[in-house]
Amino acid sequence: MHVLRQVPESTQPSPAAAEVLSELEVRAVVDAFYARVRQDDALGPVFGAAVADWEAHLEKLTAFWCKILFGTGPYKGNPMVVHREHRSSLSPALFTRWLALWGEVTNATVPGAGAALLQAKAARMAQNLQAGLFGAAP
Repeated sequence: MHVLRQVPESTQPSPAAAEVLSELEVRAVVDAFYARVRQDDALGPVFGAAVADWEAHLEKLTAFWCKILFGTGPYKGNPMVVHREHRSSLSPALFTRWLALWGEVTNATVPGAGAALLQAKAARMAQNLQAGLFGAAP
């Protein structure tokens, strides 16, 4: 079981996240996923145009996921603002592809409950981002 350091009450992780995932597993998922994204015919060009420094991007995304899942990490930012900057390159079909690839990678990288949690969080994020970008979730 993953042992977390104490964080303020408002950012305590859900017990489910701490019981089924570790920060190292999150890092493994992020690394594996974005390696696949860069090779993907649909997603690769979009991310290639948007990301100049992959090492920094992977660090930021790992921090983002740890903040979402565990309430820990140095992530500060607003994903909606970032995605709005690239709105002209995005489409609902790309979100569908992103989620499909995320599902493949999470299933292959972490045990069942951890993969399911990551997939549920990603689906909710994709729904919210699409609502903000395109006016309604698909």
